[in-house]
Amino acid sequence: MAVDVLTEIDIALPRAQVAAYAMDPDNATEWYANIRSVRWETEPPLAVGSRFAFVAQFLGRTLAYSYEVRELVPARRFVMSTAQGPFPMETVYEWEDAPGGGTRMRLRNQGEPSGFSKVAAPVMARAMRSANDKDLRQLKRILES
Repeated sequence: MAVDVLTEIDIALPRAQVAAYAMDPDNATEWYANIRSVRWETEPPLAVGSRFAFVAQFLGRTLAYSYEVRELVPARRFVMSTAQGPFPMETVYEWEDAPGGGTRMRLRNQGEPSGFSKVAAPVMARAMRSANDKDLRQLKRILES
């Protein structure tokens, strides 16, 4: 069973400002509750092909994985993916002008779990949706304060 979780939020700031902060891996521990650490595996600046190692806590487990940037369209779209572990995943950020001003940010995580993760996919999807919603609310708090 594939996991495909989409969440979104409106943030009262320009797209370029929201995107610059959100896609900077050095900011990930500030707004992602489950991310414990991030380390660049390639030299900055951020570009297609950049890689970084994450350590996260999710559903009571510590996960270590590396993401690679697959697509980067400034202030529009940012795609990174990992092929590691039992749950290869792609994460997509998209930004557009929100009705009434500001920015609508979408965060999408999708992947095809294998092994035990495949059986737990529905639970993982619910937990991911909840975590992503909290993370986007935290991002909004940080950026709008």
